[in-house]
Amino acid sequence: MSNDEVLSAVEARLTSTFGEPDARAAVTFLGADRIEVLRFHDADGLVRYATLGMSAAPMADPTSMVADPFAGPRAELVFTVRGGRDEVLRPLATLAASPQVEGLVVAPGASLDLGAPLWEGAPFTSFLVAEPGGLVEDLELPEPADPVRFLPLLPMTPNEAAHKRVHGAAELQERWLRHGVDLRDPLRRGVPLD
Repeated sequence: MSNDEVLSAVEARLTSTFGEPDARAAVTFLGADRIEVLRFHDADGLVRYATLGMSAAPMADPTSMVADPFAGPRAELVFTVRGGRDEVLRPLATLAASPQVEGLVVAPGASLDLGAPLWEGAPFTSFLVAEPGGLVEDLELPEPADPVRFLPLLPMTPNEAAHKRVHGAAELQERWLRHGVDLRDPLRRGVPLD
């Protein structure tokens, strides 16, 4: 499949899961292909932002001498927030471009740190990359290409991010669960870490 065909299939998977997007924004970074961010509203007041463009090519290990044009992990990012926060469009596009620009391989358990609030006044400066498959099913591609995985992003406060670095992603997620943290709440406080 060509890159355009992959992205058409990814967009079809997103719209079959969430319905038609009600907005889209595109960002182009120097030395990288265009990244779009699609916005989807649902009946419960949740807004989902999904990147489109990150999966056009497989992510490559930056230490590899030659990047395989077919095999390797492919992904798109999905962020869900109650009420929406459109200021997150550019940060999401920046993170989605990082495999092309920085050679970063984005995988579950990773932290994606922006070093600044995700939107003005946000208590979060980074995301935890969660396991795929719960929200959007993986998109199988013809061999030898790896499937496209839709990676949920969970916002973290700086203290939560520091805790995750020390204790790991699973422990932080367990702590969120134990304390009943609503990760879709744009105004939530950090989980107790003592």
